[in-house]
Amino acid sequence: MNRKITIKDLFTKEEITSLTQASDLHGTWAVASTWAVIAIAFALVGLSWDYLPWWANAIVCLFALIVIAGRQLCLAILMHDAAHYSLFKTKWLNTHLTDWLCARPIWNHLGKYRPYHLKHHAKTSQVEDPDLGLVSHFPISRRSLLRKFLRDLSGLTGIKFLLGRLLMDLELLEWSVNNDIKPIPKGNRSVWVLIKNLIKNSFGMVLTNFIIFGILWLSGHPYLYALWVLAYITPFPLFIRIRSMAEHAGLERSHSALTNTRTTRAGWIARACVAPIHVNYHIEHHLMASVPHQHLARMHTLLRERNAVPQPPSYIEVIQQLVIKPTTQKPKN
Repeated sequence: MNRKITIKDLFTKEEITSLTQASDLHGTWAVASTWAVIAIAFALVGLSWDYLPWWANAIVCLFALIVIAGRQLCLAILMHDAAHYSLFKTKWLNTHLTDWLCARPIWNHLGKYRPYHLKHHAKTSQVEDPDLGLVSHFPISRRSLLRKFLRDLSGLTGIKFLLGRLLMDLELLEWSVNNDIKPIPKGNRSVWVLIKNLIKNSFGMVLTNFIIFGILWLSGHPYLYALWVLAYITPFPLFIRIRSMAEHAGLERSHSALTNTRTTRAGWIARACVAPIHVNYHIEHHLMASVPHQHLARMHTLLRERNAVPQPPSYIEVIQQLVIKPTTQKPKN
């Protein structure tokens, strides 16, 4: 039996030390620049609303919707990196600052996400993997995939997600980020107990979203908050789906990140929508989760130089790979 490849087989001790160096400066820039892009998107819509005709304003709004949804995904990836203590060098910044600036605004919770996600790393592609339900049904037919994309863009997936989050905060569902719903029996808990659960669990989301709305209101454009909500329930679920497909769908059920995880090539459109802060380097992340996002591209280059990973496909190529090709039968003579 072949020996399992380890990190020490792929990198020197000095390379491992260099690759795993986290930085408070890089983490701060990642969070600040993400919110800066969101602010610019809001500002562009506000300006277009005041000065451009309706048709031009509609184009700007659509563009801003895509940008904001992409940055909402970026906030989720920043939370993901902080869950591994790789976003910042300082532990407090990973645990508390990222929770309030990245997780809570998108109705998430770093303290609940961290143990959930670390189990995904420990059991990737195995039965115990909590994220297995996101990708286990691939490959699928083209028609089925189009239906999923249409549900995402129509808001049906987003509304279902919001309902799930509400039930999780009521503690009527187990906390999760996938579609494997596990009810918690109500038992003899009173309505007041459920309301207290909701207040306790939703407080951070409500507070951070109230601040976002308040800033927009003070700027004279409170209606722009609708863009935040609309982005969250339309493009955002689509971007999450494509990202999940690219990372683990259609791959081996193995114990090796080299075969159960996929790195994907990302151009500037992909980086804006589905692959923020180098999350497309997913083999690299699963090989060594402590590597901060700013070092993943260098890690990938080293692995390619050593023929440890293949040339990555694009996101379009991944989607094509995960669609079942229709069979054609030759007519009988």
